[in-house]
Amino acid sequence: MDELPIGRRVAYWRGRRKMSQQVFADRLGKSKSWVDKVERGVRRLDKFSVLHEIADILTVDVQLLLGKDPERRTDALNCIDQVEVEEIRAALERYDSMSAYFDAAPYPPPLSDMRKAVNHAWLTYQYGRYGMLTRALPKLLRDAQAGDAGYGGDQAREAAHLLGQVYQIASSVLRKLGECDLAWLAADRSMAVAQRADDPLLAGIATTRVCNALVAMGRARPALELNVTIANRLAPGGGNDASPGRLSVYGMLLLQGAMAASRIGDSATVDDLLTGAQEAATLLGGDQNHYWTSFGPTNLELHRAAAAVELGDGGRAVEIHHRISEPAFNALLPERRAHHLLDIARGYTQLGDVANAGEMLLRGDRLAPSEIRCRPIAHEVMSDVLRRTRGAPPAPIAELAEHMGVGV
Repeated sequence: MDELPIGRRVAYWRGRRKMSQQVFADRLGKSKSWVDKVERGVRRLDKFSVLHEIADILTVDVQLLLGKDPERRTDALNCIDQVEVEEIRAALERYDSMSAYFDAAPYPPPLSDMRKAVNHAWLTYQYGRYGMLTRALPKLLRDAQAGDAGYGGDQAREAAHLLGQVYQIASSVLRKLGECDLAWLAADRSMAVAQRADDPLLAGIATTRVCNALVAMGRARPALELNVTIANRLAPGGGNDASPGRLSVYGMLLLQGAMAASRIGDSATVDDLLTGAQEAATLLGGDQNHYWTSFGPTNLELHRAAAAVELGDGGRAVEIHHRISEPAFNALLPERRAHHLLDIARGYTQLGDVANAGEMLLRGDRLAPSEIRCRPIAHEVMSDVLRRTRGAPPAPIAELAEHMGVGV
């Protein structure tokens, strides 16, 4: 990329953003012919003002268009920049296991070290520290891929299990940050690896990551069908046990199915799936974190509220929020709590209550700043709050909006 002419780099990033020349030209206020000439190198790009406008439209650092390394931000809360995106993409594009089929496998790291690294990555995610996680992901992906390719025998299964988890972590954080295509790729890889790990529950929870990515890409109906199909296969009873792990994975499949159904406005299916998840949560007996699901009665209520928001019933979501046990809610990890507060902020905006919506954003920011400052949906909510606030927004809201880079 660094060796390409600037016009070719513009064409590359325009293609990556799935933007036609005409759409790009319209957003830029130029003609399609002007864009075509720039991309072919017939017309020079020598005005910094135009370069910055192009970079804004393509959502890339202007230094990337100039063929230079983007300046890395020093803010501890930065979420993900294009350098990190490309490093993660490069790691996801590796095929160490296939290369190992023909040649010697890369030297794998000790499995004990990998276990610690994967557990730390999960906790980093569940504490909502997305910037720290995205910086660690490229190396973690490479190490886990090397382990999957390099170990044989009984160790091969554990190595595959660890790689499957890393793919799930990557998918989860990338979806949060709006990198939906990469989130889907990582989730899809996690399902394939789960088969080598010979763990149906790992495959089940990997399914929820795939479906979350599909929903984020506007493919809610296939996500619903896939969640329900795999939930039916893993349901306790028959030949399946009712272990805490199975109940947790089964329950999460139903919850994510309910979220997909809410996206298409299917309230009857939402109710059915939430009822099934409630039965699983009751059998489980409390909030637990098997397979890093955080599944249990409290997380069920959080999803019930989130589904109400997706169905446009902000009042119902707020009502559910107020009846959640405060001690049980506070016992959840920060990502879950901050995510819920963001959902309730959306619910309040549906009611036209921007004051309480802003308060939910502030509470979420105190718990897990990255969940509020880094997620595109949170930026949309903040923009809505600012736009509908009469007069100047309260100082705490104005300050948070500035940290988020959100204006009216």
